Amino acid sequence: MGARSKARKRALDILFEADVRGVDPLTVLADRKDEKDPNRVLPAYAVELVEGVAAQTERIDELLSTYSHGWTVERMPAVDRAVLRLGSWELLYNDDVPDAVAIDEAVELARTLSTDDSPNFVNGLLARLLEVKASS
Repeated sequence: MGARSKARKRALDILFEADVRGVDPLTVLADRKDEKDPNRVLPAYAVELVEGVAAQTERIDELLSTYSHGWTVERMPAVDRAVLRLGSWELLYNDDVPDAVAIDEAVELARTLSTDDSPNFVNGLLARLLEVKASS
């Protein structure tokens, strides 16, 4: 697993925990960051991901609700919701990551951490967002 993939996993852990606990992801991020303890140092990209998703959650959730056909964001499994927020942020707001990589990484996280149906759901929804991105 590459460095960015590991950072994505760490960011996903934080986003998932924040969602399940009903707290701001930046609060969980602050709890996890400890530069003095080498076992608790977060990769810079994980921090960037959490901060980016936190800054854009409202817009990302609006897009996910609009394009998920029959699913509200609240109804999605918590892991899928966190994966989709992460993948959406990379896809829509991080030009350093190729679109295909953002989608592939999100699908792989869903494949590893969620249900059997989740990879297809994540792939389909992020592909719809890519179409919207391309047309705007």
